Amino acid sequence: MSAESPPGIPPALAALIEDFARADRMARVELLVDYADRYEEAPLSIATRPYPVRNRVTHCESQVYVFPEDLPGGTVKYHFAVDNPQGLSARAWAVILDETLSGQPLEQVAGVPGDAVFQVFGREVSMGRGEGLIGMLALVQRLARERLHERKPR
Repeated sequence: MSAESPPGIPPALAALIEDFARADRMARVELLVDYADRYEEAPLSIATRPYPVRNRVTHCESQVYVFPEDLPGGTVKYHFAVDNPQGLSARAWAVILDETLSGQPLEQVAGVPGDAVFQVFGREVSMGRGEGLIGMLALVQRLARERLHERKPR
């Protein structure tokens, strides 16, 4: 793992961060478009409209919702609904979060640093877009922490 990838985060996310660190600006954009093209909305078996406010990402211009699905073994699959058809960054980040955090230990998911957004998208991401992307990660982390708390012996 390079010095740019924080320790203790899920290996798939660390590897992705390393890939993005090696990419120049144009390659980064192409990678993000490829991720966005793979986006699939949360299945109806997981979430139906109107989506609950509890699942809405705050400060996100693209109206993003996150839905957890508990998996065997105590991990979670994260599903996303991005209501803005122009929300390329949100769709790309949704795919990245799903592919790198779903099924991972909840402690690792909860511990992903917020600057992972900038390690993937670059420092030139706008403030508004950055807040929304950080908000997506924060909601995923909140859902992971809630499950960790629920599972603690009382």
